[in-house]
This record gives sequence, structure tokens and C-alpha cells, in this order.
Amino acid sequence: MAKHTIAVEGMSCDHCKKTVETAVKENKDVVAVEAFPAEDKVDVELSNDAALEDVKQRIYDVGYDVK
Repeated sequence: MAKHTIAVEGMSCDHCKKTVETAVKENKDVVAVEAFPAEDKVDVELSNDAALEDVKQRIYDVGYDVK
């Protein structure tokens, strides 16, 4: 398992936080996720590092810029 921090722009509130976390949790390799809108980041723990690109795509697909 590995932890990753993803820089995400566009999150501004608790609704954004919930939207991103819900989308990321849909990937079966996600062990834990927490979004931090005030810090423009998402911390994610994966059981398979190969899932990182899918996680980033899921964040992008719900309307946020992944840096």
C-alpha cells in the first residue's frame, strides 16, 4: 500500500470535498481518501499504485483540475 498526495484545484467547500471523495472511492484499489479543499489537495491510500492514474481521472471527471 502506498499513500499519495494529489494537487487538485477548484475545490472550495464541503460539497466539493464529498464529491471528490465519493468519486475516488469508486476505484476498488482505494483504501482511504480525504480531500482538503482549503489546501488544494487530496490524500489517497492505494492497495495498487497502478490505480493512481484512474483516481486522477475520476477527480478530473467530476470537474476539478488535477495538477
